[in-house]
Amino acid sequence: MDPMDSGMRYTPKSQDKDWDSSVQFLPATDSRKLEKKKGPGKVGAIIGLVIFAAVIALMTGLLVWHFHFRKDMKIKKMYSGSLKITNQAFMEAYEDSNSTEFRALAAQTVSQLKDIYAKIPQLSKYYIGSTVQAFSEGSVIAYYLSEFNVPAAQEFAVDSAMGTLDKSVINQARSLERKPLQFSSMEAAAVDTRMFRRRLRTLYRYAYHISGDAVQTLESPGFPDFPYGSNTLGQWAIRADPGYVVKLEFDTFNLEEDCSKDFVKVYDSLLPIESYLMAEECGNYPPNEPLIFTSSRNVMLVTLVTDDSNNFPGFLAHFSQIIASKSKECGGKKTGMKGTLTSPNYPAYYPPRVTCKWTIEVPEGKRVKLTLDELLMVEPDQGSGTCEKDYVQIDEKKYCGEERSITVTSKSERMTIVLHSDRSFVDHGFSAEYEAINPSDPCPGKFQCSNTRCIKSVLECDGWNDCGDNSDERNCKCTESQIKCKNTLCKPRFWQCDGVDDCGDNTDEQGCGCNKGEISCRNGQCVSEKKKCDGRDDCGDGTDESDCPFRADVTCSDYTFRCNNGKCISKLNCECDGVDDCEDNSDEANCDCGKQPYKGQRIVGGQNAEEGEWPWQVSLHIKNSGHVCGASLINDRWLVTAAHCVQDSAKVKYSQPGVWEAYLGLHKQGLMGKFTVKRDIAQVICHPYYNSYTFDNDIALMELSSPVTFSQRIKPICLPSATHDFPAGKNVWITGWGATREGGYGASVLQKAEVRIINGTICNNLMGGQITSRMMCAGVLSGGVDACQGDSGGPLSAKEISSRRMFLAGVVSWGDGCARRNKPGIYTRVTKFRSWIKEKTGV
Repeated sequence: MDPMDSGMRYTPKSQDKDWDSSVQFLPATDSRKLEKKKGPGKVGAIIGLVIFAAVIALMTGLLVWHFHFRKDMKIKKMYSGSLKITNQAFMEAYEDSNSTEFRALAAQTVSQLKDIYAKIPQLSKYYIGSTVQAFSEGSVIAYYLSEFNVPAAQEFAVDSAMGTLDKSVINQARSLERKPLQFSSMEAAAVDTRMFRRRLRTLYRYAYHISGDAVQTLESPGFPDFPYGSNTLGQWAIRADPGYVVKLEFDTFNLEEDCSKDFVKVYDSLLPIESYLMAEECGNYPPNEPLIFTSSRNVMLVTLVTDDSNNFPGFLAHFSQIIASKSKECGGKKTGMKGTLTSPNYPAYYPPRVTCKWTIEVPEGKRVKLTLDELLMVEPDQGSGTCEKDYVQIDEKKYCGEERSITVTSKSERMTIVLHSDRSFVDHGFSAEYEAINPSDPCPGKFQCSNTRCIKSVLECDGWNDCGDNSDERNCKCTESQIKCKNTLCKPRFWQCDGVDDCGDNTDEQGCGCNKGEISCRNGQCVSEKKKCDGRDDCGDGTDESDCPFRADVTCSDYTFRCNNGKCISKLNCECDGVDDCEDNSDEANCDCGKQPYKGQRIVGGQNAEEGEWPWQVSLHIKNSGHVCGASLINDRWLVTAAHCVQDSAKVKYSQPGVWEAYLGLHKQGLMGKFTVKRDIAQVICHPYYNSYTFDNDIALMELSSPVTFSQRIKPICLPSATHDFPAGKNVWITGWGATREGGYGASVLQKAEVRIINGTICNNLMGGQITSRMMCAGVLSGGVDACQGDSGGPLSAKEISSRRMFLAGVVSWGDGCARRNKPGIYTRVTKFRSWIKEKTGV
């Protein structure tokens, strides 16, 4: 992070004289001179007194500097703002900053700005100067920058005064009547300090005016041939004709993931005024993610700021103009028994400064039931539940933030919905559907939740939160197969003592495991906490000696990571976490893996995966037939799949490589995209101990006929070390083109589902004792989410938060049906086969 980003704690040196600072750093004291010696003697005592006096003098000087001189230290403050000139009409010449007309109006504006600042005590003493950057219609709007040289102690006062400029202008209106320009709607805010980094070397500024139906292109410097440069500030000012607004659509967007380093900002303005900021974006968006913005007036500004490292491809966007009235078309009257409504431009971003009002009327005697399928109205600094900025109001209640499946029922035949957005920060908005219901029987044949949702009656008191607010599980009579939680909920007994708080009040985890002062070993034993990390294997399985502070001489075991030099470390899941834990750095070798190309998506659209979201997912086809199994790419030549996928049948020799072909970078079956690659299979290696009756050791390897080139859509997943831990309760992902329901047809578009790893002992009980140590269980035991036929061989992907990389935790193996309650999916545990994979593939 740049020092400027966290405030003016210090000022680095700069070649720009305007940025020079008088702050100097004192040399660090040599602590070795203060070390205790055997006998100080007279000389030592004198030296000690001198040092003591020097320290006192230094501290006194620092205190004097802090309380007296520091208050006079000056800080350069830049404010961007806009004001409306009411007695002027806009002319085309104002678009050209070099025109005589522009310069004349700019000079008058700057002169009157000086007069305004002169009448405000908090500003007059520190004002340096102003420049007008641009003009736009309405009558004339001036966009300006003002510079101040502010004492550190007065920074807050100046910020506050600049925040009330509009009121100051109104109060001075009478005295300004004799001035040639009449101002109104004046405001300003501090410029984002990241746009004034000292290291910024390159400035790009472009200006566009859209005409007619033209669609123009906007792209980052160097795109697509080169990544954008380091330490760059780019600004693209876009104008539309009067009566129109600007529509900006990003076709490609690929920046560094950390917004504190590289970012794009989109403003509803011609200058970076933070109160008109619509969005700040970074990371990588998929092509089908609607990163589309619409301004509230005929201007827009796009800015790009980069730091000095990790340059990315950048962005490509198109912009055009649309009639202003059409951009905000929303609201109206809705009638009938059912229907839908969405925010303007959904699922693209709604515009700033818009208010829409819908009225829904249903037949007399009925009620309106409205369900917000998705609500995305998140705005920084908006407190939870306050909804004072952007919101949807349904009758009397406001909703904002990020939520799904909000259901509201009216108290009459009429319902009113209002969408409101202020002038800053926009989001995707909402999608909703409504229906007319009978108030005496709102859920015919079903159970009505407290949130007015309707669920099947058989789901009441079954131990699962089907309503979403637990109202179907309140005040139930628990059966013998359930745990009675202290909060009155009933939960399945097989969740007891699994390490996950399923009750919500930890009832199901009380009285479990070891006593206080003990740690639980993975083999079920308990040992004293004092024995953890003492260098001895007290558990007998190495648990007490794993995940300890680094020691090079730790004893190697099944729970320690072995470096290439033969030494072992006890840090848990140390591979590819960005830290060199091994002396030979072997824990960070071969780590170009497991990175998803796109940032976390909020709009799922069912369970369809985004294009390229799972770049290691492979579709295995039988030649001239179609998709049969999934697989995972682990390097440029090798795939991991399930052994049961390559077992011969009476008709097909699945064990023979010649019958297979692999599709990498595929998203939709039958559609070869420009990033899709097809390869034949050169070799099939099934695990020698695979048991076709128990599905034990259900893993196989496939070698591609030739290596693939990695791209944004084709990348390997990380292989975990043999000691990698995937604990119960961890959320993981299953992906594939398998059947979307038991007995159903395979999916055409790649599917994804989030499940959680289930405690092995509990899973073994649920599955009748069929689980071996080489298997792992994952699923949602309430049912409805699972792998199915056609997903076999595909990955169970687990993300490590520390590295943000995905690891291959499991291989889709078998299950009892698909998505049944209390029947998890069973996966081959990859960590048990790490040495075998290494032996056969070298990976």
